[in-house]
Amino acid sequence: MHAWLCENPVGVDALNWKELPTPEPKAGQVLIEIKAASLNFPDLLIVQNKYQSKPALPFVPGSEYAGIVQAVGEGVSGLKVGQHVACLSGTGGFGTHTLAPAALCLPLAEGFSFVDGAAFIMIYATSHHALIDRAQLRAGETVLVLGAAGGVGTSAIQIAKVCGARVIAAASTDEKCALCKSIGADATINYAKQDLREAIKALTEGKGPDVIYDPVGGDFTEPAFRSIARRGRYLMIGFAAGPIPSLPMNLPLLKGASIVGVFWGEFARHEPKANAAMMRELASMYAQGKIKPVIDRTMPMAELKAAFAHMGSRGVMGKLVLVN
Repeated sequence: MHAWLCENPVGVDALNWKELPTPEPKAGQVLIEIKAASLNFPDLLIVQNKYQSKPALPFVPGSEYAGIVQAVGEGVSGLKVGQHVACLSGTGGFGTHTLAPAALCLPLAEGFSFVDGAAFIMIYATSHHALIDRAQLRAGETVLVLGAAGGVGTSAIQIAKVCGARVIAAASTDEKCALCKSIGADATINYAKQDLREAIKALTEGKGPDVIYDPVGGDFTEPAFRSIARRGRYLMIGFAAGPIPSLPMNLPLLKGASIVGVFWGEFARHEPKANAAMMRELASMYAQGKIKPVIDRTMPMAELKAAFAHMGSRGVMGKLVLVN
């Protein structure tokens, strides 16, 4: 097998494509021949030694991938050789093969492509957990999605529309806004050209959004929160912009609004049965054509460094997927 090996976590340039022994699965593991792996923001942080999880060196990065089960370890049930699966295991995806915990594998039904499978789990699990579980989103409510053209942003638009919500998508270019409209957003805000607060006020007739989905952080968090509706729920997903924002704590008091932390990984760890039920529901939504990952482009696995550079340019709309 071959894989991108991180021996010194100082950044993307230190990664090396190396030939490694193909491992044998141990108890509870499966060996997967990787067909596709998506690029996620944590994949960059982990090779820079900036992520909360710091795997032992050396390691193969690549948190999310899809492929074919090649071998099954002792005690594994429900998976068999030849089965198509997707997996989000944190590491191992940027190569030709990997060992994965069987418990983390999502079987892919016929018609579920490897590219879609590799781009599916993280974004849809995050948005379903955020909007349905944490925000208790109801039909007829208004959702504002920041960073709406990214991977989690596009999934949030789709999940919110499945719930019957009105969606306002905020993004940084007209092209990204057009993409958001094409996948169901009812209105868009180009916050590179428009004043965010004024645009929200105009689109909600002064009421503000009931739910704000924020995977970006940075400078937009405070003006967005100041625009939230009374009893609104502000979903803090992540900080793709870099800086972790601070809010004056009188703002939630004045609006009777809630700041809601969203950490899907911890939900999955602490509530595995609820998470499994959610993943079955998401797979059913995909099969029914209600949700589908937006794929910016596919690139050969050997072009991982170029893929990271493209992601760093903030030009990616949806997900970027590497293929073998």
